Amino acid sequence: MQPIDFDQAKRDGKGFQFPGEFEITAVGNASANLPSHVPQLLERVGLQVLHETVRHRHSGAGNFVSVTVSFRCDNREQYDAAHHALRADPDVRYTM
Repeated sequence: MQPIDFDQAKRDGKGFQFPGEFEITAVGNASANLPSHVPQLLERVGLQVLHETVRHRHSGAGNFVSVTVSFRCDNREQYDAAHHALRADPDVRYTM
């Protein structure tokens, strides 16, 4: 697999465009109240969370929940901080 050339993607008008609105999904333990917790984690790193976009879905067995939320950010560093903040939480298994 070849590494992504972000500079080329930008020149081609592809990839992320900042500032902008982005969506992130966190998957974790159903008992952790993630629909409330995920937006709070994003706000703690200074992101503007679009609360009206928060949605969640439980796994078939009910042990896990996925939470999807949109947020605004100005640059790639803020976008990366969103993933880092969620992945650092012990109740979040992974992000997309």
